[in-house]
This record gives sequence, structure tokens and C-alpha cells, in this order.
Amino acid sequence: MFTGLVEEVGVVESVVKGPQSAKMTIRAKEVLSEVNLGDSISTNGVCLTVKGFTAHSFQVDIMGETMRSSGLNLLAVGDTVNLERALRLGDRLGGHLVSGHIDGTGVIKDYKKEDHAVWITIATKPQLLRYIVRKGSIAIDGISLTVASVDEQIFKVSIIPHTKEVTTLLHKKIGAVVNLECDMVAKYIEKLCGCTSEIIEKKDIDMNFLREHGFASF
Repeated sequence: MFTGLVEEVGVVESVVKGPQSAKMTIRAKEVLSEVNLGDSISTNGVCLTVKGFTAHSFQVDIMGETMRSSGLNLLAVGDTVNLERALRLGDRLGGHLVSGHIDGTGVIKDYKKEDHAVWITIATKPQLLRYIVRKGSIAIDGISLTVASVDEQIFKVSIIPHTKEVTTLLHKKIGAVVNLECDMVAKYIEKLCGCTSEIIEKKDIDMNFLREHGFASF
């Protein structure tokens, strides 16, 4: 479990890709303090397990599912990544609860400066947008941010100078892919309520539809 507060920016030192998976070495400093084999480190929002480390870097294995569902498959030597160690009980929760199990990816569509802040517009799939609400939390490449605006195609966040200085987000180009993890609360509520994709995607919901699916008994 993480908070979405990035501790440092690391640098990819090596990437060895297999048919579906990859092995990666990342140069870092802060997150290596008291590191142990098997520890979890959020890398651009993806929870990865430390399989080896030195005084200046750590190594991870990236499985096929992670390569397919995240932007880690696009990383190359020299690229920078946001890093955060796992949350410890008793730590301040300055961001929000982040699992490191991303829901998918988005694409940066626009940057717009507003005084000292920068607005970022990100497009993603409807399957993710249904969990994104205005003033709710979202993790973008492992960064805990507040949703400022959302519609059926895009959402927007506003970045303060501190976030610009300590993360990689504003160094990405228009069209860059970012990892997204939606607030987990909505997903659990959806599951517990027994909502299906048919119910979620249907626009013309009426009383007959609600009765058919057990949401009304009259």
C-alpha cells in the first residue's frame, strides 16, 4: 500500500525484455534506505518487488500482465520514474490510499498554465472514467492528485510547483502514456452492489430495467 507521495525520481539503468516479461534495474537513493529483498516499491504507480539491490540501484521482474496493462513496457534506458516505498503503519497519509495495482493507462492531451499551476488534460477509456469523479482522488504515474474536472472522454488535474519539481509528470510530452489507478472505494462498492457492465453502460435506465435487475421491487 502506498500514499501517492513520490519520494524521489529514479533512472532506468537497464531493461532486459523477454517474450512477454522484463527485468529492470533502476538507479535510486532515497528508496534504498533500509531496503530488503521482497520489499515493494511503487514505480510510476506500479507495485514492484525488489529482487536484488546494490548501494545505488535495485532490480525488479515485470510480469506479462503488468507489461500489457501499464506503460512500463515503454520504458527505456535513461528514462526517469517516480518512486515510493510502501506505507508503514503509523506514517502520515498525506496523499490517498494507493494499491500500486493500476487500472489502465491514459494519454496526455494538453498542458495549460494558470498562474503558478499547470492544468493537465488526460484521455482514457470509459471503463476507467466511470470511477473518476470531480474532487476525487486519482494516482497518475504513482502521484496522488485531485480530479478537477471530468467528462465522458477526458479528465483534468491541476499541478502545483512542488509536484512539478519532485515528479516526472510535467516532463512528459503531449501524447505520452501514463499509468492510472482510480480510487479503490468505487470499485469495491460496484462489486458489492452486484453492478454489471450491462447496467453501467446502459443509458436509458427506467423502472422496468431496475426491477429486472433487482434494484426495485414495486
